[in-house]
Amino acid sequence: SETETIPEMNKLMEWLPENVPQEESNSIVHGDYRLDNTVLHPTEPKVVAVLDWELSTLGHPLGDFTYSLMQWVMPGQGTGGGTGSIKTADLKSLGIPTLEEYIQMYCERTNRSGIENLDFYFSYNFFRLAGILQGIAGRVRDGTASSEHAKQMAANVRPLAEEAWVYARRAGAK
Repeated sequence: SETETIPEMNKLMEWLPENVPQEESNSIVHGDYRLDNTVLHPTEPKVVAVLDWELSTLGHPLGDFTYSLMQWVMPGQGTGGGTGSIKTADLKSLGIPTLEEYIQMYCERTNRSGIENLDFYFSYNFFRLAGILQGIAGRVRDGTASSEHAKQMAANVRPLAEEAWVYARRAGAK
Protein backbone atom coordinates (compact mmCIF):
# COMPACT_ATOMS: atom_id res chain seq x y z
CA SER A 1 0.00 0.00 0.00
CA GLU A 2 3.00 2.32 -0.02
CA THR A 3 1.97 5.57 -1.69
CA GLU A 4 5.13 7.50 -0.82
CA THR A 5 8.50 6.75 0.69
CA ILE A 6 8.61 7.72 4.33
CA PRO A 7 12.15 7.28 5.68
CA GLU A 8 10.94 6.84 9.26
CA MET A 9 8.75 3.89 8.25
CA ASN A 10 11.71 2.19 6.61
CA LYS A 11 13.90 2.78 9.67
CA LEU A 12 11.14 1.47 11.95
CA MET A 13 10.67 -1.67 9.84
CA GLU A 14 14.32 -2.42 10.48
CA TRP A 15 14.54 -1.31 14.13
CA LEU A 16 11.27 -2.59 15.67
CA PRO A 17 11.68 -6.36 15.05
CA GLU A 18 15.22 -6.25 16.43
CA ASN A 19 14.12 -4.53 19.63
CA VAL A 20 10.94 -6.28 20.75
CA PRO A 21 10.99 -6.47 24.56
CA GLN A 22 11.62 -9.99 25.81
CA GLU A 23 8.70 -10.32 28.18
CA GLU A 24 7.09 -13.72 28.60
CA SER A 25 3.35 -13.22 28.67
CA ASN A 26 0.57 -14.42 26.45
CA SER A 27 -3.15 -13.75 26.49
CA ILE A 28 -6.08 -12.98 24.27
CA VAL A 29 -5.50 -9.54 22.79
CA HIS A 30 -8.16 -7.41 21.19
CA GLY A 31 -5.96 -5.82 18.53
CA ASP A 32 -7.83 -2.49 18.44
CA TYR A 33 -8.43 -1.80 22.12
CA ARG A 34 -9.27 1.87 22.56
CA LEU A 35 -11.92 3.95 24.21
CA ASP A 36 -14.12 4.21 21.13
CA ASN A 37 -14.36 0.41 20.96
CA THR A 38 -15.85 0.20 24.43
CA VAL A 39 -19.28 0.73 25.94
CA LEU A 40 -19.13 2.57 29.24
CA HIS A 41 -21.56 2.19 32.10
CA PRO A 42 -23.94 5.19 32.10
CA THR A 43 -23.35 6.14 35.74
CA GLU A 44 -20.26 4.27 36.93
CA PRO A 45 -16.64 4.56 35.74
CA LYS A 46 -16.41 1.11 34.21
CA VAL A 47 -16.41 -0.63 30.85
CA VAL A 48 -19.44 -2.87 30.33
CA ALA A 49 -18.59 -4.16 26.84
CA VAL A 50 -15.71 -4.25 24.38
CA LEU A 51 -16.66 -4.11 20.69
CA ASP A 52 -14.91 -4.82 17.39
CA TRP A 53 -13.09 -8.10 18.08
CA GLU A 54 -12.21 -9.01 14.46
CA LEU A 55 -8.49 -8.35 15.04
CA SER A 56 -8.27 -10.46 18.20
CA THR A 57 -5.52 -13.03 18.54
CA LEU A 58 -3.06 -14.37 21.08
CA GLY A 59 -0.27 -12.01 22.05
CA HIS A 60 1.30 -9.90 24.74
CA PRO A 61 -1.26 -7.98 26.81
CA LEU A 62 0.91 -4.86 26.82
CA GLY A 63 0.24 -4.54 23.10
CA ASP A 64 -3.44 -3.88 23.83
CA PHE A 65 -2.87 -1.83 26.95
CA THR A 66 -0.27 0.47 25.40
CA TYR A 67 -2.48 0.90 22.33
CA SER A 68 -5.21 2.16 24.66
CA LEU A 69 -2.70 4.74 25.96
CA MET A 70 -2.26 6.30 22.54
CA GLN A 71 -5.01 8.87 23.09
CA TRP A 72 -2.91 10.40 25.89
CA VAL A 73 0.14 10.89 23.64
CA MET A 74 -1.40 11.39 20.20
CA PRO A 75 -0.43 14.82 18.84
CA GLY A 76 -3.20 17.18 17.77
CA GLN A 77 -6.86 16.34 17.64
CA GLY A 78 -6.65 13.64 14.94
CA THR A 79 -9.15 12.88 12.24
CA GLY A 80 -10.40 9.48 13.29
CA GLY A 81 -8.95 6.08 12.57
CA GLY A 82 -7.52 5.81 16.07
CA THR A 83 -5.87 9.23 15.92
CA GLY A 84 -8.08 11.03 18.44
CA SER A 85 -6.26 12.81 21.23
CA ILE A 86 -6.92 13.88 24.79
CA LYS A 87 -3.40 15.29 25.12
CA THR A 88 -4.60 18.88 25.58
CA ALA A 89 -7.87 18.09 27.37
CA ASP A 90 -8.57 19.13 30.94
CA LEU A 91 -8.50 15.54 32.17
CA LYS A 92 -9.36 16.35 35.78
CA SER A 93 -12.55 18.20 34.87
CA LEU A 94 -13.53 15.32 32.57
CA GLY A 95 -12.88 12.71 35.26
CA ILE A 96 -10.17 11.07 33.15
CA PRO A 97 -7.00 9.89 34.90
CA THR A 98 -3.63 11.18 33.77
CA LEU A 99 -1.47 8.82 31.74
CA GLU A 100 0.59 8.05 34.82
CA GLU A 101 -2.51 7.38 36.96
CA TYR A 102 -3.99 5.12 34.28
CA ILE A 103 -0.76 3.14 34.01
CA GLN A 104 -0.62 2.83 37.79
CA MET A 105 -4.21 1.52 37.92
CA TYR A 106 -3.40 -1.05 35.23
CA CYS A 107 -0.26 -2.15 37.03
CA GLU A 108 -2.10 -2.52 40.33
CA ARG A 109 -4.78 -4.68 38.68
CA THR A 110 -2.26 -6.86 36.83
CA ASN A 111 0.33 -7.17 39.61
CA ARG A 112 3.01 -5.32 37.64
CA SER A 113 5.54 -3.03 39.23
CA GLY A 114 5.49 -0.80 36.14
CA ILE A 115 5.80 -0.90 32.38
CA GLU A 116 9.31 -1.09 31.08
CA ASN A 117 9.95 -0.18 27.46
CA LEU A 118 6.96 2.18 27.21
CA ASP A 119 8.75 4.20 24.52
CA PHE A 120 9.16 1.02 22.44
CA TYR A 121 5.44 0.31 22.73
CA PHE A 122 4.52 3.88 21.78
CA SER A 123 6.88 3.65 18.78
CA TYR A 124 5.32 0.34 17.74
CA ASN A 125 1.76 1.65 18.10
CA PHE A 126 2.45 4.87 16.17
CA PHE A 127 4.10 2.73 13.47
CA ARG A 128 1.13 0.37 13.48
CA LEU A 129 -1.36 3.23 13.10
CA ALA A 130 0.74 4.76 10.34
CA GLY A 131 0.71 1.39 8.56
CA ILE A 132 -3.06 1.04 8.90
CA LEU A 133 -3.61 4.55 7.59
CA GLN A 134 -1.13 3.89 4.76
CA GLY A 135 -3.49 1.11 3.70
CA ILE A 136 -6.33 3.64 3.70
CA ALA A 137 -4.15 6.02 1.65
CA GLY A 138 -3.66 3.20 -0.85
CA ARG A 139 -7.43 2.75 -1.10
CA VAL A 140 -7.83 6.52 -1.62
CA ARG A 141 -5.23 6.33 -4.40
CA ASP A 142 -7.00 3.33 -5.96
CA GLY A 143 -10.45 4.88 -5.64
CA THR A 144 -11.73 2.10 -3.36
CA ALA A 145 -11.86 3.96 -0.01
CA SER A 146 -15.30 3.64 1.57
CA SER A 147 -15.00 6.31 4.30
CA GLU A 148 -15.75 9.92 3.52
CA HIS A 149 -12.90 10.79 5.91
CA ALA A 150 -10.36 8.48 4.25
CA LYS A 151 -8.39 11.26 2.58
CA GLN A 152 -8.11 13.16 5.89
CA MET A 153 -7.02 10.02 7.74
CA ALA A 154 -4.44 9.23 5.06
CA ALA A 155 -2.85 12.64 5.70
CA ASN A 156 -1.84 11.36 9.16
CA VAL A 157 0.55 8.69 7.85
CA ARG A 158 3.71 10.80 7.74
CA PRO A 159 3.12 12.61 11.08
CA LEU A 160 2.43 9.28 12.81
CA ALA A 161 5.55 7.71 11.29
CA GLU A 162 7.62 10.68 12.41
CA GLU A 163 6.19 10.43 15.93
CA ALA A 164 6.93 6.68 15.95
CA TRP A 165 10.56 7.42 15.14
CA VAL A 166 10.74 10.02 17.96
CA TYR A 167 9.68 7.32 20.43
CA ALA A 168 12.04 4.77 18.84
CA ARG A 169 14.93 7.18 19.35
CA ARG A 170 13.85 7.68 22.97
CA ALA A 171 13.94 3.87 23.25
CA GLY A 172 17.49 3.72 21.88
CA ALA A 173 17.22 3.72 18.08
CA LYS A 174 20.00 5.49 16.22
